[in-house]
Amino acid sequence: MNTTLELSELDSKIGQLFMVGIPGHDLDTETEALIREYNLGGVILFARNIEDPFQLAGLCRALQEKSMEYHNLPLLLAVDQEGGRVARLREPFTVFPGNKAIGMDERSVELAEEFGAVTAKEMKMVGLNMNLAPVLDVQRGELEKHLDGRSFGEDPEKVAFLGKTVVKALQDNGVMAVAKHFPGLGRATLDPHLQLPRIDVDMHEIEQVNLPPFKAAIEEGVSGIMTSHAIYPALDSESPATLSPVVLTELLREKMAFEGLIITDDLEMGAIANHWHVAEGAAKAFEAGADILLICKEQRKVLESINLIRSKLLQGEIAFKRLSQSVKRIDKVRSSLHADLEEISFASIKEYFR
Repeated sequence: MNTTLELSELDSKIGQLFMVGIPGHDLDTETEALIREYNLGGVILFARNIEDPFQLAGLCRALQEKSMEYHNLPLLLAVDQEGGRVARLREPFTVFPGNKAIGMDERSVELAEEFGAVTAKEMKMVGLNMNLAPVLDVQRGELEKHLDGRSFGEDPEKVAFLGKTVVKALQDNGVMAVAKHFPGLGRATLDPHLQLPRIDVDMHEIEQVNLPPFKAAIEEGVSGIMTSHAIYPALDSESPATLSPVVLTELLREKMAFEGLIITDDLEMGAIANHWHVAEGAAKAFEAGADILLICKEQRKVLESINLIRSKLLQGEIAFKRLSQSVKRIDKVRSSLHADLEEISFASIKEYFR
């Protein structure tokens, strides 16, 4: 494979693996170039990208117009909208108290349904189609600070039930749900944004505590599952879950029969970047079984990652079959969004948020 056309087609397949962050409130030339040249799979938006519902709707529309113009495929447009302190959409969007508050409320199931339904309605109205929620980590003792308030509680059955309730409510209302952080960060003592946690639990606890919420989400048809940047020696003593074929392929794909999208947590987080270069982490995660590689800030690192994965494919270090598997899954999801790509109505947004 060496003609310009064939390499261009290869780049268009590799590009689909990436969900990337963008710098500001508007579609910039660098992001447009990534969409045009590499057929990006998705974009993740943060507070830095969001001013108000009108601006956000305009940004989502601009992103989708470019992706449709160049590739006739919609983008996955995602946010972390968990409620509580991890909520990219602030007022006038509806602000919910987060998983801990939902789990402690006597009306927890109703609140979980309401959170999913209202959040999906508002996200869809402005053009977002994927919520990187719910968190399905089961609390074990005191939670590490970065997870404070983000777990439904300490009972795996309760976390499973509330989690699948949120998944169903989001997806019944037209927004893909992504359960996280597989296979569970409830015992983490370090913040993966900064360091690489090691979670020393035995297989019994993993099977009885960590996995039931994810099994429930899979049974509910959850669209995606996000990986955790933590080492679980009982599963793989060398690699964090994000980079582990044992965790992603053998456990999640084969044993748990998950057929949706496996999405990495941000590969720029310290747990990965401090031990591997971001590009190396992206290639290892992809080889391990991840479909969507999340790089939230530096687009230069997206290009480095694309180049490294291309090189490894061409040199036979990663099988082309691995690329075909992920592209097939991503293509299926993106193609299904065509039906939902209705024109954003600024009149409806004005009416709803007035």
